[in-house]
Parts: sequence; structure tokens; C-alpha cells
Amino acid sequence: MSKKPLIISTDPGIDDVAAMTISLFAADLDVKMIVPTWGNVSLEHTLQNTLDLENFLHTKVPVVKGANQPLVRPAISAASVHGETGIAGFEFEKANNDLLMSGLAATKMYEAIKSSPEKVTLLGIGPLTDFALLFKQYPDVVENIAKVYIMGGNIGHGNHSPFAEYNIAGDPEAAQIVFHSGLPVYVAPLEIGDKAHLTQDQMDKIKECGEVGKMLYSMFSHIHEPDGDLRIKIYDPTAVGIMLHPEFFTLKPANVEIELAGRYTYGASVIDFLSKEHNAQIATDVDTERFATWFVQSIQAANNGRK
Repeated sequence: MSKKPLIISTDPGIDDVAAMTISLFAADLDVKMIVPTWGNVSLEHTLQNTLDLENFLHTKVPVVKGANQPLVRPAISAASVHGETGIAGFEFEKANNDLLMSGLAATKMYEAIKSSPEKVTLLGIGPLTDFALLFKQYPDVVENIAKVYIMGGNIGHGNHSPFAEYNIAGDPEAAQIVFHSGLPVYVAPLEIGDKAHLTQDQMDKIKECGEVGKMLYSMFSHIHEPDGDLRIKIYDPTAVGIMLHPEFFTLKPANVEIELAGRYTYGASVIDFLSKEHNAQIATDVDTERFATWFVQSIQAANNGRK
């Protein structure tokens, strides 16, 4: 079975680091490109974090600098959760720019997708600015994309505002473009990350997964959730989980619209499960034990694959 070609848009961010680590060593994935974007913290930090992570993992996937701000409104920040640089709790050795490709992210993604013999999958685990720019600049690219997997949106209460989840609230206009791309979109909403939390015993198992496990254990131990919840919640890796193990999840079709005009609801994900028109599959439940077991095993596999 051939590996699934994948492009990742990310804003590391602690849980982004976990999602990238799993993806880079997943037996079924072939990561072709990583596009750091602004998001949890500024592009300056997310770009360096991506290069530093690859240096730590000894991987060689090309990195292309993404957007430094949303399409329309000013950027927001989650530094209070992830630390000023986005990766509180661990000090990476600073990497050079050997993996950094020159050029615009939308153009580089388009070239990589068009030159791929197989349709490429997209994974968005930050604001969706760069994917939106790709679809707007090169609308024919959708013919060569298999599916889009997203961590973002919320069925109920948000974590950025009462109605909006952070990744979608970061660039609602971009999210609306992605949901209306005509592509199959699979969504790991906020509630799935809330449910797919790790127990202390599971955290201890991660700590035992060599240098990679120690790195992630240190980072996850430094997350400070805005609501004061002390559980270790796993957000971005749930999107990777849906991509690789959909059987762990309950997925329901829905029509998703992003609120772009509301005074109090700007950035809200309006997820309509009753609509006869569907533009996304939404994860509504997860087998937490199977997910946690896979998560720990994936970290061990990453450590074993690190040379």
C-alpha cells in the first residue's frame, strides 16, 4: 500500500508539535511539505519552531513560510496557553534554514500538488489562511486534492469566545473558503480534543518513549488552559487520528458555515446536522481508550524512527 502524500499547515503550538511528530513518522503518510503560519503565536516563532522540531527529529521535509496574518482582520494570539514562543516547557536547539524553501506558500503547495502522481491530502491544524489563499489563487488545484482534515470549530461553547474556537476564529474568512472548496472536509472540533485527554498514567507512558516522549511530556506539562482545566487535552492530533483511524471516531455529515458578520458570534462555526446539503464530516465522539493507546504508540514509533 502506497503512502498518502500530505501537506501540513500548522502554527506550533504544543499540540501542533505532537501532531507533526506523529505525521512525520506515520507508516501510512508521506509528508511532502510543512507550511508554518501565524496562529498560536507569530509567524517568526511558528516558523522557527517547525525548523527546530525537524532538526530535533532529524527529518528533512521542506518547509515553506506561510501567512503572517489573517486575510481580513488583525491577528490574535494564544501565547498565554502555549508560552511566548509557542512551545513552553522545552528548549530546542536552534536550527538553521537548510529546509526552508523560498517562494510563496500557495505557489509552492500548488506546484507540489500538481506534480504529485497521487492526489494530495491537506492537514490544517492552525488558522486556514494558507489553504484559503491556495484555493483562491489556484482554483484548479482542487482536482488534485483528495481530502482536507481540520482541527477546528466547535459544536457548542468555544475556547476563544463563547461561540468560536481558536483556529477558526483566527481567520474566519479563510475557514469559510475552505469549507466551500467543494472538497471532502473532515473536522475534529473542539469537543473531540476536550474528550481525547490524557490521564497521568498515559502521560507517564509518553515520558518513557525516549527523547521524543520526554520532549512532548515536558511541553504538555506546561499547557495552561484558559478555563483552568488541568487535564491534558489533545486537540491537533485528533485530526491526524481521524485521517489514519476513522474507526476510532463517530463521524456525522453536516453543513458548516462560518459566521462572518456577527458582533458577538464572529468566527462561530454554524454546524447544521439537519441540513440536506453537506460540506463536511464532523467528529462527534471518540473512543478515548483506543485513541490514547494509538497516541502513545505513535510517539514510541516516532522515537524509534528518529535516527
